[in-house]
Amino acid sequence: MLVDTHAHLYARQFDSDRNEMIKRALDKGVKKFYLPNIDSQSIEGMLQLEKEYPEHCFPMMGLHPCSVKENYKEELAIIEEWLFKRKFCAVGEIGIDLYWDKTFIEEQKTAFRLQIEWAKQLDLPIVIHARNSTKEILEILATLNDDKLRGIFHCFGGTVEEAREIIELGFFLGIGGVLTFKKSGLDKTLTAIDLKHIVLETDSPYLAPTPFRGKRNESSYVVYVAKKLADIKNIDIQEVKKITSENAYKIFDL
Repeated sequence: MLVDTHAHLYARQFDSDRNEMIKRALDKGVKKFYLPNIDSQSIEGMLQLEKEYPEHCFPMMGLHPCSVKENYKEELAIIEEWLFKRKFCAVGEIGIDLYWDKTFIEEQKTAFRLQIEWAKQLDLPIVIHARNSTKEILEILATLNDDKLRGIFHCFGGTVEEAREIIELGFFLGIGGVLTFKKSGLDKTLTAIDLKHIVLETDSPYLAPTPFRGKRNESSYVVYVAKKLADIKNIDIQEVKKITSENAYKIFDL
């Protein structure tokens, strides 16, 4: 069995064939899909998927850093209301993104800290979005670190040193299609990282692995990430599937 720990299956890119896409993943052995929230606009579609696939689709709740704008306090109020009125598998995806726009960097940091505190109150893991912001995120995590702080560094693509610092804080590395890109360098980093610290993801519909790079990503493609990881580690793909799935269950308490 495989687990996709990060997939936006509610995204409009799947509107024409969502059920068929999910069936393709299930047929490939991908049995669990963890759905990160973006903002108030993505909640309805995400919860509808949970309703339709209660054994397979598990929603998170959080405000994505790219959705932290002028109205971020109103957005956070909606996130808080949902988090404290029903069960979610994680608080996510949350974090800091300094790639597209640095206008709201302080607001992003404020939203990140606040959502971490909510996760601690609810004893939930967090799923972190870090783009051009690993240093800033690690600084915040260091100040808030305790035995309740845990989760996944989604779409990890850093150095061995950064990986070890993240693991030391109690987090797993979310590895997706970037691993299959020839010039990513992530394959060299992961040779030094034990499989027990890794979970698999797609970030569908984004970041499709080779041989689908540049096209729409989907959860069935997590098989290609598992295969690449098995090649790097020189182990059987079944071992990759087993260990990474067990890691996912540890995080999400299944």
